[in-house]
Amino acid sequence: MERFINILVIDDDTKNKKGLKAILSGGGNNVFFSDNIQEAIPIIQKKEIGILLINIDDPSFGGLDLLHSLREMNTQRSMYKIVVTEFKASGVKLVKGLNEGAVDYITIPFNSSLIKAKIEVFKTLYYKDQRINQLLSNIFPQTVLNDLNLYNKFSPKRVEKGIVLFTDFIEFSSKAKDLKPISLLKKLDHYFTQFDEIASRYKLEKIKTIGDSYMALAGVTEDFPEPAIRACMAALEMRDFMLNEQAIATALGKDFWEIRIGVNMGPLVAGIIGTKKMSFDVWGDTVNIASRAEQTAEPGNINITEVVCNEIAPYMEIQALGEIDIHKRGGQLKMFFIKSLKKEYCLHGEGKIASSALRIQCGLSNVDFEHMRKDIINNLKALLPEEVVYHDISHTLNVEKALIRFANLEGIDEESILLLQTAALYHDAGFILKQKNNEEFAVKMVYEKLPLFGYNSEQLQIITTIILSTGSAKKPKTILEKLLCDADHDYLGRPDYYNVSDKLRKELSNYGETFTEKEWVQYQLDYLILEHRFYTDTAKNIRLQGKKARISELKQKLIDL
Repeated sequence: MERFINILVIDDDTKNKKGLKAILSGGGNNVFFSDNIQEAIPIIQKKEIGILLINIDDPSFGGLDLLHSLREMNTQRSMYKIVVTEFKASGVKLVKGLNEGAVDYITIPFNSSLIKAKIEVFKTLYYKDQRINQLLSNIFPQTVLNDLNLYNKFSPKRVEKGIVLFTDFIEFSSKAKDLKPISLLKKLDHYFTQFDEIASRYKLEKIKTIGDSYMALAGVTEDFPEPAIRACMAALEMRDFMLNEQAIATALGKDFWEIRIGVNMGPLVAGIIGTKKMSFDVWGDTVNIASRAEQTAEPGNINITEVVCNEIAPYMEIQALGEIDIHKRGGQLKMFFIKSLKKEYCLHGEGKIASSALRIQCGLSNVDFEHMRKDIINNLKALLPEEVVYHDISHTLNVEKALIRFANLEGIDEESILLLQTAALYHDAGFILKQKNNEEFAVKMVYEKLPLFGYNSEQLQIITTIILSTGSAKKPKTILEKLLCDADHDYLGRPDYYNVSDKLRKELSNYGETFTEKEWVQYQLDYLILEHRFYTDTAKNIRLQGKKARISELKQKLIDL
């Protein structure tokens, strides 16, 4: 698996920079250089830096001051700081650098083998940090992690209007006994993974699964507006997903699972319990009532309490159920069930997708990206001609993957990444209709399809400009255009280059353009040397070395033919 890291070198010595560039290039290292502290600070603020190398020899350069500032600001906790210093002058300055948060040092003149070994050690530690942080974020809400990082503890928190959502499967025990354990686990994983994705889209916090029950919160661990609406929109999408699964199973003559959902709002207490294998949980009558609402729901229904009904009634079609007994607690509560979003709050007044206005009201993106993504992928799978074996769905998904990687390394904001992903998914959609000048048809599809998912005119313009920049006669101008162009040709520097180029050769042959072996090698060389270039520093750092290796290999192959 390929892994990448941003490395920032802060040094005004040309000789030092040249030496470090030669030593650090390749191996997934995305190396940036800054001549002074003023240039470096915006880079540190924008990009996630894994390793920082900084010269501390010249007091006027400010290397020690920057280390002190970074330590005081607690900036990028996972960044490993290494000081660069002359061997003879390393004593006092080195101690000061280590006291200011540096973890190691390298000396001038450089020892290439030693520097590479040290960098690999800290890269390994950085990747482990990333993995640990990812695992922790899957266990604890971000607010809890922030408090643990700052205060080494998380105090119990009372919330007056927390939303609790429960789901479970009808007659789970009787269905489970007829399945092998591994099949049961796979089925639960399939459903709960989809619920996780839905909860994430609506900014809900998954708390836990208990057997076949799934629990999530809104308005407790985050401060996005309209938690009740967000929770109920998530519940509707979970229900509709299960109804779709049921329809498919019925058509195939297979058994299916049915779901019921309950949502309640009220005061609760959130906190961490235990000192070993700690878990984040919530307690209170609100939780118990939400569980009771779910238990009394009919198959395929979403039960909500009156307090939730009052919050969402203007936006959703709701039907009263009457009063329901609350077991153990005692007493009765009015219950309702949600049928759907009201038409005026659906996109274009129809369907099941929330309008852009409602999504913005809830603090969400104005576009429904996930439904758009599924739509274009299904279209590409169904409509791309059989002759298209290079510009196929796997190529599109590989470009999207490379684009996300490049954009994250470049520190691109979340909204721009969404537009970039959209452009990546559509950039080769024109091959559905034609091979030459396919970008024009892709743009036409963008204007026809994307408004159905809430994209506005400004976003459409940005996306189409990015797509058109990938044309053979075009030169990208903006950073977003450059990123897509680089992601589109990411394979030119990857080890699987020849597998991908063989697919291109086959596709060209399918459209009547054939090559002898020698002609094909020359065709590749002409493109790699004369036409193609990487535009972003990130792509150059990561892929240029591999591209040069391909050129050398092809030149040798041409000689051997």
